[in-house]
Amino acid sequence: MDRNAEPLQPIFTAHLFPKLEGMLIELLRSLAPRDWEKQTLAPKWKVKDVAAHLLDTQLRKLSVCRDHRPLEGAKITSHADLVALINSLNEDGVKKYSQLSPGELISRMELASGESSEYHQSLDPFAPAMFPVSWAGEEKSANWFDTAREFTERWHHQQQIRIAVDKPGIMTREFYLPVLDCFLRGLPHAYRTVQGKRGSLAQFNVSGECGGGWYLFRDNDAWRLVSSAAGEKVSETTIPQEIAWRIFTKGIAREAAKALVHVAGDSQIGLHVLEMVSIVG
Repeated sequence: MDRNAEPLQPIFTAHLFPKLEGMLIELLRSLAPRDWEKQTLAPKWKVKDVAAHLLDTQLRKLSVCRDHRPLEGAKITSHADLVALINSLNEDGVKKYSQLSPGELISRMELASGESSEYHQSLDPFAPAMFPVSWAGEEKSANWFDTAREFTERWHHQQQIRIAVDKPGIMTREFYLPVLDCFLRGLPHAYRTVQGKRGSLAQFNVSGECGGGWYLFRDNDAWRLVSSAAGEKVSETTIPQEIAWRIFTKGIAREAAKALVHVAGDSQIGLHVLEMVSIVG
């Protein structure tokens, strides 16, 4: 192993929840009645559906992880089972909470957001999470990773609403860089079937003031993320920050993204990142 190929450090996001949630409540309160019916980047969901989803998942997380209430009928033996379960839960939750008036939805969201922020900040970041981050291929995850995953969910759905209603986004380095860092932790799992010579390095850049660089190093028979460039660079992929989050959340078609992404070196390795999805469902 290259001595410079050190692993990445944990991502700490719990302290960011109160501010991000406050921005969400402020956003929802600013919406005009017609805004709630505007279409979002999620094909099946309008603004009110996304808000209902955010409330549903927050309450479900608190119920299961904080209050230890098991999910009934949740028998999971494969990734396909997990995806089917999550999709079913999401569909039921959106149907339930989208029936609320905007005012009632916001009131419930404000209460749940406060409790959720307190919950995430109360966790030992290095203790085992109740659920692993499946899209990163983990069977066990630390709380810091599960919390960061939850943060990406709250961020990207709020961003969907902001785009739909033409409100300023939240693409600041404070919020967006941790989201990108979390999403890109899925690279080793996404590249598990991609061949590479031992000692090879694939570099991934997200351009813009909120972006950065991530390095995928081929060590023995697997790829792993490292903190700095090490080994022989075989590809370098640059993704504009405006579309990076949309690539990893199924918010842009592959061919549309490909036209905006630049790859130097091995394009087969460099473009495989467009296949990565850092959400479940």
